[in-house]
Amino acid sequence: MGRITKAHGLKGGIKLELYTDDPDRRFTPGAVFTLQVPDDSPWSGKTIALDELRWYNSHPVAFFEGIADRSAAETLARAILWVEQDTEEETGEDDAWYDHQLVGLTVLRDGVQVGTVARVDHMPAQDLLAVDTESRGEVLVPFVAAIVPSVDLEAGTVTVTPPTGLFEDPEDMSRPETFTPAPDTAESSAAESSAPDASARDSED
Repeated sequence: MGRITKAHGLKGGIKLELYTDDPDRRFTPGAVFTLQVPDDSPWSGKTIALDELRWYNSHPVAFFEGIADRSAAETLARAILWVEQDTEEETGEDDAWYDHQLVGLTVLRDGVQVGTVARVDHMPAQDLLAVDTESRGEVLVPFVAAIVPSVDLEAGTVTVTPPTGLFEDPEDMSRPETFTPAPDTAESSAAESSAPDASARDSED
């Protein structure tokens, strides 16, 4: 539902980055959130209940039960807030999914698997799918219709049509294609037979 960014004021207020389009329904007094924090955090495995959500200069600030001062609020910095979700509940929007529905989906490009969705990053300009790949590690894919035209939850797949270079190794793209011209004389054929093979040299490089 959101991410805690930092403490606000001296009375336990905490600034939020909201991941929901319906904060008035999700962030009501008494709402309970599961915390995603590092394993060594004192909040690991715990939940937290909302006391009140306020708005300061259009920024949401939450006050949670048991968080009475700035020091306590700072221990929650960068925590992710989750809620229990009925798998049958709809998002209420076309082409909209919850993060947990996308994480783990197989990413396909031209029908070939290129990676797996690791998480969803919610940025000010647009959302990004963080895709784990074998060849390039983590690749950030803009979650827009032009690049992610299809999400099939039943099949467990996300289809991408990325621009050239997003999933390719830059070294492979910068390497010119090599070819061996067909010899047209016996002399050129003999010369080629004594020269090192171009493709073999590229592979060694």
